[in-house]
Amino acid sequence: MKTEQSPRFRIDVRASHQRFHTQISWLDSHHSFSFSNHYDPQNTHHGLLLVSNDDVVKPNMGFRTHPHQDMEIVTWVLDGELEHKDSEGNVGIIYPGLAQRMSAGTGIWHSEMNPQQDKDVRFIQMWVTPDTKRIAPSYQQLDINTELAKGGLVPIVSGRGHSAAITIKQKDARLWGGRLRPGVSVQVPDAPFVHLFIAKGSADLEEAGVLQSGDAVRLTAAGARRLTADAQAGAEVLIWETNQDLPS
Repeated sequence: MKTEQSPRFRIDVRASHQRFHTQISWLDSHHSFSFSNHYDPQNTHHGLLLVSNDDVVKPNMGFRTHPHQDMEIVTWVLDGELEHKDSEGNVGIIYPGLAQRMSAGTGIWHSEMNPQQDKDVRFIQMWVTPDTKRIAPSYQQLDINTELAKGGLVPIVSGRGHSAAITIKQKDARLWGGRLRPGVSVQVPDAPFVHLFIAKGSADLEEAGVLQSGDAVRLTAAGARRLTADAQAGAEVLIWETNQDLPS
């Protein structure tokens, strides 16, 4: 998996309107990378992050039972509720602040439905490659609202043993999240590959400028940078850091 060359410095801002867009009767989805019928050979991943989809699903609708394998799938709900069911017998309602991870491993079937009668659900679904293939499928969820309320960046998913985060079968990846109060500044992690996504509100990233909801920045060997939430609206952010890239 590891590449021989060190990554070259780059700050790549991707505005919300530049994302691929899928819109059908029950789904409004924006894709940060190539996904489904949308394909661009120059936009397939960043580091180990292959999928970052911003999905809005109508009431009583959703993704019916379908399969996955050899993928670490993380779901983060922003508004509403999402019902998860899978072939391993896991059933649960995912709500804002509940981190959820599904390791597809040797193969798993699951569904993701909006159980509410009158409210859309909005969630971000993210996929990273595992460091070991053909593992047994597994599932984990953890409420981290208490940690988020403390402010700053909080580990949501980690392959490096963070006790406050759910685990992931990829030692070279970690996901941070933050509900940043107005005017608050945090430091974006220093890692070879960093993907910053503004889920709500807006924020100013050092040497990149103001980012609005739906905007993202792909940082490559860019070092630690200051991120400051909007003075009025604040910001909710998701930040992946990975230590390696996919082989070319």
